[in-house]
Amino acid sequence: MELKAINQTIKQKKEELALFLRPFFSREEARQVALQYTWGLMSKAERKNTWQLAEEVGLQTPYAFQHLLRRGLWQADAIRDRLQMEVLKDKEGGILAIDETGFLKKGKHSAGVARQYSGTAGRIENCQVGVFLSYATSQGHVLIDRELYISEEWFLDEERRARAGIPKEVKFKTKIQLAMLMLQRAFGHGIRPSWVLGDEVYGVYPLRAYLEKECCPYILAVPSNYHVSVDFDRSPVSHFLAEIKPKDWQSLSAGKGAKGERYYHWYRLEVNSDSPEGWTRWLLLRRNMKEPRDVAYYIACCPNNVTLQDMAKAAGSRWTIEECFEASKGEIGLDHYEVRSYTGWYRHMTLCLLALTFLSGLRDAFNLLEKKKKARRLHMKKFLKVRNLI
Repeated sequence: MELKAINQTIKQKKEELALFLRPFFSREEARQVALQYTWGLMSKAERKNTWQLAEEVGLQTPYAFQHLLRRGLWQADAIRDRLQMEVLKDKEGGILAIDETGFLKKGKHSAGVARQYSGTAGRIENCQVGVFLSYATSQGHVLIDRELYISEEWFLDEERRARAGIPKEVKFKTKIQLAMLMLQRAFGHGIRPSWVLGDEVYGVYPLRAYLEKECCPYILAVPSNYHVSVDFDRSPVSHFLAEIKPKDWQSLSAGKGAKGERYYHWYRLEVNSDSPEGWTRWLLLRRNMKEPRDVAYYIACCPNNVTLQDMAKAAGSRWTIEECFEASKGEIGLDHYEVRSYTGWYRHMTLCLLALTFLSGLRDAFNLLEKKKKARRLHMKKFLKVRNLI
């Protein structure tokens, strides 16, 4: 890839980012600081805290970045809303996935910090937990929303809340309620996904009922002891496993992985429901082909014409949000922040979402340049062959 083309592409993307940020800052100086911070998140700086980001972009001190995150006058939610509208352009019919990730912390002053389970650590730790929403299409996948989970204990201590800058109007919400809030926003911005996916934390009835009311297809994981009703039999989902005949399992791909197609055994069983007309609620089972005791259970609801292969491929797409977390933490610095306040958390996360989206766009542009270069090479090779020159 030619250096000139690379530099031109980078310049163009930076100009697009500056244009995106312009409406959200009344002063040019503030716009430039936001641009530097977001662009710095996409840099190769080892740590993406305010000190190292300042050094990366050539600032002598981090004070401008600290002011941006803590006290600057701008609305992170407005940027999030605009970002969702941009992501939706020419990318309808994607998949929304809900998941959470933990941010390990020391002390007790960071907003929402508590001893709670962290999927990142795989155990109970002193951490903050963020609930996120991702959007995936064949063109890529990015995070489009974020909410900080704040446990009930925080709402019993007004002084602690005030020190962390948690507004008085913020009330306790469960992770399910936070997920529903983000889905409501996405639907309000015109996002109509082909599926909504989530793990066992989000496979509970209230979220499923909301999605069915919205006529939105979903596949949500449930634990093996979750009860469903089939005709007059109400039993744990694991109970139905023994009733499946070997010939009834279907070997289907859950989509491509690093080593090619990912095949599993799949089976679905209609369960009792009051789903919308023309829709069916299913118990979906996925079994590891090499380890038959490794079985995952899902509750799904979708139009009657959806095939088991469609469901298998959709269920296999939940990895996209996990990859978003990996990319955001490994490349954008999602977990590198050192702010403690409620506002600071939301601002850093929002600019990380923006940086991840623009980094994805930058990679797409580079890939297009590479394809054009290869196409030119192939065209020349054909030209030379026709003339018997090679």
